[in-house]
Amino acid sequence: MGGMMGFGPVVPQANEPVFHHIWEGRVRGLVSAMGKPLQSNIDEGRFARENVAPNQYQSKSYYEIWFDALVSLLLKRGLVTSAEMVAGRAIGPAKPVVGIISAEAMRQNHFTRKSYDRPVPTAPKFAVGQNIRAKNMHPKGHTRLPRYVRGHLGVITLVHGSHVFPDSNAMGEGEAPQWLYNVRFAGRELWGDEADPKTSMSVDAWESYLELAQ
Repeated sequence: MGGMMGFGPVVPQANEPVFHHIWEGRVRGLVSAMGKPLQSNIDEGRFARENVAPNQYQSKSYYEIWFDALVSLLLKRGLVTSAEMVAGRAIGPAKPVVGIISAEAMRQNHFTRKSYDRPVPTAPKFAVGQNIRAKNMHPKGHTRLPRYVRGHLGVITLVHGSHVFPDSNAMGEGEAPQWLYNVRFAGRELWGDEADPKTSMSVDAWESYLELAQ
């Protein structure tokens, strides 16, 4: 939540370990392993994590939020029940799943970057160097447009190509690919005259997030 009013800057931890506790690595592995049985995608997983109640989101650690999101997806798919979560064991018969991922496939997944490039039939609406404005939008579902850039002016610095649109993919409405752009915002445009004039913020933004600057 760095960049949001009141939360301050993102401050990296010096020599931060990959996992602070053993259980964090186990949660990370569980989330990867459950992708196939849950038939979920990366955007649905992100939406489950950000959809945690604000007081819980702000009071829990990163992987505690990951665990809570996994539980919510398991309950949503009916693979476990609330009673089983409380008991910590299966109570009824196991629910059928599409399949499970093998240990070897898990190892391969960790070293293979999945492509989210998808073709679209239209040319990109924006070009490098164009001034744009991030739409002042507040969708009810998932979005990858940071709140602190909404309504602000920026400039297109790169056209990434066309990719899966996370807003629809997270809601089970299909991949609906769109053009993806890198947009640079001046620090003072985002945070006012007190910001360092030499700073800027770059975000990747899908085409429907943007409009030409007037």
